[in-house]
Amino acid sequence: MKQIIFLIAILLMACTPRPSEQTVAHAATTVQQMRFHCDADTTRINELLMKGYDSGLDEANSLVEFYARELLGTPYVAHTLEGDEELLTINIHELDCTTFIESLYALARATLNRRYSWRDYAANLENLRYRNGEMGDYSSRLHYISEWIIDNRMRGNMQEITPDLPHADYLVKNIDFMTHHTDSYRQLKNDSAMVEKIRRFELRNHRFPYIKRSWLNDKALKAALRSGDFIGLVTKVEGLDISHMGIVIVDDKGDPYLLDASMSGGKVMLESKPLFKYLERSKTNIGVRLFRMIP
Repeated sequence: MKQIIFLIAILLMACTPRPSEQTVAHAATTVQQMRFHCDADTTRINELLMKGYDSGLDEANSLVEFYARELLGTPYVAHTLEGDEELLTINIHELDCTTFIESLYALARATLNRRYSWRDYAANLENLRYRNGEMGDYSSRLHYISEWIIDNRMRGNMQEITPDLPHADYLVKNIDFMTHHTDSYRQLKNDSAMVEKIRRFELRNHRFPYIKRSWLNDKALKAALRSGDFIGLVTKVEGLDISHMGIVIVDDKGDPYLLDASMSGGKVMLESKPLFKYLERSKTNIGVRLFRMIP
């Protein structure tokens, strides 16, 4: 019993909650306000980056897959970015589907750049998460994946490969869910000025590519996918484009699977069914979009 109590104490010491803010200098040599989950975040990120270095991998998709497997079992926790003010939130110990994707990108990008400090991870995180790569207030965050890919493609971070895949089709939607459901967002409930800021960045009659889920078991399509591709699940919910994200893992038989921070599974996990089977049970997801890091 004493050994068990000692081990629990060690684990608690390893990740002591740190709700307070901290001012640090990140890799871009600017002073940035950050919010950490716990004292062990920076240590854990440095450890991950050194594992990436030791792996010898130097290709983007391979690094994305490598880091995704390193994060298997990480607890799923939603809304970790939300606070009284917008800060660069760093939390490698609790992930949702979006922060999981962001973490994979930040880790892989740092490794590709031969940078192995948590500060480089933080700089890459900000660069991906915010419009023009710079954090401002809540409205500066790239909330919708359609704008996220437009912004990051223009800055050389990510590319969308969906239009080049077999059976690509297109949807046209208004991407404006947030301003029509302000009660669902802490920062919008009682802030009409912020609602108007968000509204300025929402997309009207936005045309975007997707692959209908009926094609996900097609041989030509499966052959075009690679482990480490980022994937977004396209939803039919009005005002939304993507409802969930993860990465593709292609098995030895050529079947793609979803590796994600799963709300239903409660952790980062590799889903047990191939992608086309996984989506069969969904009532709202009608297809997928695929993205890839630009080296």
